[in-house]
Amino acid sequence: MIDMVDVCKSYGKAQPAVNRLNLHIEKGEFVFIVGSSGSGKSTLLKLLMKELDATSGSIMVNGQKLEEMKRRKVAKYRRTLGVVFQDFRLLKDRNVYENVAFAQRVIGRPTRVIRKRVPEMLTVVGLAEKYKSRPKELSGGEQQRVALARALVNQPDILLADEPTGNLDPQTALEIMQLLEEINARGTTVLVVTHNKEIVNAMKKRVVAMRRGVIISDEQEGEYHD
Repeated sequence: MIDMVDVCKSYGKAQPAVNRLNLHIEKGEFVFIVGSSGSGKSTLLKLLMKELDATSGSIMVNGQKLEEMKRRKVAKYRRTLGVVFQDFRLLKDRNVYENVAFAQRVIGRPTRVIRKRVPEMLTVVGLAEKYKSRPKELSGGEQQRVALARALVNQPDILLADEPTGNLDPQTALEIMQLLEEINARGTTVLVVTHNKEIVNAMKKRVVAMRRGVIISDEQEGEYHD
């Protein structure tokens, strides 16, 4: 599903943000990317989203070579990814239903499909009854659930989550992680960038640890050590 071979990303003459990185993720895996600030985690995500281009090396995602991808194809490629951020990025002037429907409208889904798909997705994330609420009427955990529903409504092959529990209390963070686990069980490949040790160590998933742009460990049922 994801294959990164000897990938480097440099900004000028400074130490590369990602340095000769090799990472292979199979379809259906659940992987944590961990490391302190400045370790290269966010750069890795941006490379996978093609927000950044690698300085050298090869990145293959779902059969597509990102370094060979034409600019005009990038938007279509990103629609095969679901992306969730720490700050939710919801449309504040739209209700829950419209926030999730927006992702379908962007790709031109007909209204009859949207009317079926959005309620299904809101049920999955446990927010079916809040479809008329505005983001400001929701808790942080509920807003992140809306963001997840929006990321998943187009049935992406891969879900990328960048610090998805960063603004949440420990209990809510655990609930969001359990939801990601359920989504993964349905067949979506899940990649989570986080520095939340408690959650990583509780989940017993594959853990890839980075430091200064380099992968320093890659363990199944791993733990997060400083």
